[in-house]
Amino acid sequence: MRRPKIMLSVSMAVFGTLGLFTRYIPLSSGELALYRAILAAALILVFLAVTKQKIDLKGIRRDIPLLLASGVAMGINWILLFQAYQYTTISAATLSYYFAPVIVTVASPLLFREKLTAKQILCFCMSTLGLVMIIGIGNLRQGGSDLTGILFGLGAAVFYASVILLNKFIKNVAGIHRTLLQFFSAIIVLLPYVACTGGTNLASLNGIGWTSLLIVGLLHTGVTYCLYFSALKDLPGQEAAILSYIDPLAAVVVSVLILGESMTVLQFIGGVLILGFTLWNEKGQYKIKGRE
Repeated sequence: MRRPKIMLSVSMAVFGTLGLFTRYIPLSSGELALYRAILAAALILVFLAVTKQKIDLKGIRRDIPLLLASGVAMGINWILLFQAYQYTTISAATLSYYFAPVIVTVASPLLFREKLTAKQILCFCMSTLGLVMIIGIGNLRQGGSDLTGILFGLGAAVFYASVILLNKFIKNVAGIHRTLLQFFSAIIVLLPYVACTGGTNLASLNGIGWTSLLIVGLLHTGVTYCLYFSALKDLPGQEAAILSYIDPLAAVVVSVLILGESMTVLQFIGGVLILGFTLWNEKGQYKIKGRE
């Protein structure tokens, strides 16, 4: 049990440094999302080949529309998240992004006829208060790049939540196979999007840019997804949910201590409210989230 915990903890810590490396890649958010999907899909294909895991192509036919839809949502999710990193601090973008489980909680009664409990309603209200504290009343009145970035992060959370909800309807494909097919779907959508919004600009990358791009595509996505799904099968859902919060905590540490980005006391309290009440809501539900 110790090894899966370490694997999941490492993957979450690596996920938390994603925003740091995107800062050194001078590409549009759409182009970065496309290359991330291509590099990760290629690495996961190699991983599946080495581990001799085959995809049941016959079994997935019924889920193809859902896989395509979730892949589209994943691609848009990445674009919005990368945009958020450009406009605001990594900590504010990430904490806004982690509003996604709250959206899932609110949407589930409508989609799955689940009843909201008093605990879930309390968690929703307190997490929403936390989001307002991160945005700040001043930003709401004045606008500015911070507010734009947080709104991009919240938009990414909406599509992240869409991926989680769509995954609940996918019955015949699980784990890393599902993620690989979603990557392919994202690539199909992102290719024409990038072609229509500036094309490819890989020639503009310097050594640091190329290195950062390879790290984001291969390490942050390919390697960590393999670690993530390999660990999940050996861990209880509740324990996996708790360990997943290493991701936003690592992002805050990177933002404040490494990049020197400011974070007000009010934003810190807001982040604690979002993460704390979302975690409390998930305890006992054995809910496993998808990744960014």
